[in-house]
Amino acid sequence: MPKMKTRKSAAKRFSLTGTGKVKYKKQNLRHILTKKSAKRKRKLRHAGILAKANMRTVKRKLLPNG
Repeated sequence: MPKMKTRKSAAKRFSLTGTGKVKYKKQNLRHILTKKSAKRKRKLRHAGILAKANMRTVKRKLLPNG
């Protein structure tokens, strides 16, 4: 059986933490920033942690070597 390949599109969007959680960059911080509050933009800067329901799929199917 050949090796499983990592989905490169997923590898660019997600990364694994030391404890095995899946980290991602939050959306909505690219353009049209004037109407968004400073508090909202500040919270969007920090990385998000993927929910457990989606974590299993991402780790098994998209990042098998992660």
